[in-house]
Amino acid sequence: MMQATSITVRVPLTIRRRPGRKTVVAPVRDGGETALPTRADPALVKALARAFRYQRLLDEGRYASISEMAAAERIERGYLGSLLRLTLLAPDIVEAVLDGWQPERVTLPRLLEPFPSAWASQWDELNSGSVP
Repeated sequence: MMQATSITVRVPLTIRRRPGRKTVVAPVRDGGETALPTRADPALVKALARAFRYQRLLDEGRYASISEMAAAERIERGYLGSLLRLTLLAPDIVEAVLDGWQPERVTLPRLLEPFPSAWASQWDELNSGSVP
């Protein structure tokens, strides 16, 4: 019988507040050089960062349910559920979004729509014009 396995995806980033905007700062690479600026969509990056933060809070047991977290964070429960679904994206899609290499049609509203849970079919679904 197969044992259940899990995969943890960590997104190393820092959000710094600058006058009038927020800037995502990528970590320093292995060779010591600083990361190159990307054309990453700030709304997508921010949503992914929030999604993984909220998932971590649930995993750590800080909140017993999504409803409790939504009340504490003062956001709508349905929106929180949609954000948490972003943690189910394939790692290569998350990496493409963070690097700014996702297709133009992959926007935050598009990612908040339902998508397949199988990683193999997520790119196909996101590249097509239809939603399941």
